[in-house]
Amino acid sequence: MAMGKTPGDNEGDEGVFAEINITPLTDIFLVLLIIFMVTSSVIVQQGPGGGAKAGLKVNLPKGGAADVTARSTDLSVAVLADGRFVLSGNIVSEEELRKTFDDARAKDPDTVVIVQADEGVPHGTVVQVMELAKQAGLGQLAIGVRDGE
Repeated sequence: MAMGKTPGDNEGDEGVFAEINITPLTDIFLVLLIIFMVTSSVIVQQGPGGGAKAGLKVNLPKGGAADVTARSTDLSVAVLADGRFVLSGNIVSEEELRKTFDDARAKDPDTVVIVQADEGVPHGTVVQVMELAKQAGLGQLAIGVRDGE
């Protein structure tokens, strides 16, 4: 069975030509692209970096400094607008935070403490968290900010 016209065909002017229509293929790829974009944004929002690993909404101040990539051993402490501390999705007291810092120092002295404070939190509360970390022997501190765009 021949695909297309051959010089010897005398069946008329019309023959069978094989053409690939890429419009349906393009539509399928665009739908898949949209699905991947939506699911990846959901995965990123539920990932370990956001809001003290629990999906908490903390209104971070804007900043333009270089990003700090969080390692699995790093601690992310969120300070809510009302002054409460959140660690790994749980609201903790100052004593529990101090004990967690001591435990982290025992496991890895190079643990970075990332403080994610709401814009409305007084400066003194952020300094208090940083002082607790320094008293426990954790000298590497970072402040979580959102992109300055």
